[in-house]
Amino acid sequence: MSRNFSRRGFITSAAASAAAFTLPGFTTSPDSQKKRDNFILNKNPLKLGLMTYLVGSKWDIETIIKNCKEAQFEHVQLRTTHAHGVEVTLTSAQRADVKKRFADAGLAISMASAFQYHSTDPAELRKNIEGTKQYLQLAADVGALGIRVFPNAVPAEGDPSREKILEQIGKSVSECATTGYNLGVQVRLEEHGQGTANIPVIKKILDYADNPHVWIIWNNSDSDYTGKDLPKGYEGMSLEDQFNLVKGRIGNVHLRELYTDYPWRKLFSLLSKSGYKGYLDIELSDESCEPVRMMKNYRVGFLALQNAL
Repeated sequence: MSRNFSRRGFITSAAASAAAFTLPGFTTSPDSQKKRDNFILNKNPLKLGLMTYLVGSKWDIETIIKNCKEAQFEHVQLRTTHAHGVEVTLTSAQRADVKKRFADAGLAISMASAFQYHSTDPAELRKNIEGTKQYLQLAADVGALGIRVFPNAVPAEGDPSREKILEQIGKSVSECATTGYNLGVQVRLEEHGQGTANIPVIKKILDYADNPHVWIIWNNSDSDYTGKDLPKGYEGMSLEDQFNLVKGRIGNVHLRELYTDYPWRKLFSLLSKSGYKGYLDIELSDESCEPVRMMKNYRVGFLALQNAL
């Protein structure tokens, strides 16, 4: 092939190259150029953490700290009963050691229990309330910011016991939240469970609790953005309107895969504009064979959706 390029050949080639960028996907219109030039980097993105439900469930404290630091996560929510071993059986000295290890690593922590308050058995209900209080003391001792609890089920609409159970959940979580407040630990009721995995029902529980120290965990249910499967009177409610029902009461957010249809940009924008200062913890459905790599990649997508890189 000849290496002698004529001036005319160069001009022709350059023109063809320029034309290629007018094809769909390669537009360089003044408006698109202006958008790029006016891009403002978000220097205060929301803060990412890990919920050790599946990814991290088999890690000890040393591994949790190592992997979260490597992936630049800022928070870890320790699911009780898992391999980390942060449980009420720890002695005072062991609790102090846990607190120091996470503090020295610069890693904030919370806890996630499975306590729930819907049982119609008074003894079972009291067991869950008192168990919550024991773990609240543990949370305070290890420096945890908050602890997750569940509603965790409510009868279907039309069942005469529905309101009674909702009130019971509200009053129970309120009792625990007062204990938590006195210890400096948030009690966070998760948007989770049969009939309780939607924001309007969580808001009703908050109303029954009538306690400013009850917080919630926004759990990204499909009903948040589809408006489907919501209680009567809330059908079709938008994400923003549901968010406004509980704005200012969100203590934590659980995240799932970013490739889903959930309107992540909208949620992140609402959280940011509301002044949310808490953490958003990934709680993925499957373990990764390369968890740290997955965590790093997730963080990139998380920041990109906030225009933070």
